[in-house]
Amino acid sequence: MISAFVLSFALIFVAELGDKSQLMALAFATRYPPLTVLTGIGVATAVVHALSVALGAGLGAALPTRVISMAAAVAFVAFGLWTLRGDRLSEQERERAARPTRHGILSVGGVFFLAELGDKTMLATIALAADHGWFGTWLGSTLGMVAADALAIVAGRLLGTRLPERAIRVGAAVAFFAFGALLLVEALRASQR
Repeated sequence: MISAFVLSFALIFVAELGDKSQLMALAFATRYPPLTVLTGIGVATAVVHALSVALGAGLGAALPTRVISMAAAVAFVAFGLWTLRGDRLSEQERERAARPTRHGILSVGGVFFLAELGDKTMLATIALAADHGWFGTWLGSTLGMVAADALAIVAGRLLGTRLPERAIRVGAAVAFFAFGALLLVEALRASQR
């Protein structure tokens, strides 16, 4: 469980760097207090990642380890390419993030929940849970995402909107490629046994 937690925390934290969720966190932080934003993000992330690990654990129990490792390796290379491409907020997402309401936690949580469905961090969490167990993956991925978004809020307040987006994107993509390569090596070793 500890290795699943550490791996999930690190991978999701890095994957979240430069993601559209961080851009939304920055936008929400201009309208709501940081604690309100982080609470909304935390609740939404916990729910989305609970769904992700349930799906991943089910796949892990149903499929052979080698198949899971190969699929996860391909998925992480795809996530790396997706990360290099970068994310941008759509005009609709920007408007939702900028619209103040009396129910900040619900607004932030609702927008984050919808934005994370099908996002690379959700898909990465499914892949991790299939191979490393559900609880450590859920806890690590949830805390990793909240920590990355908290970092965005703090950095955004300290540095303004000038974050080195390209360097962050490239670093996150390299981490995905490295993890994909490790999973591929693991799958190939398992097939030779």
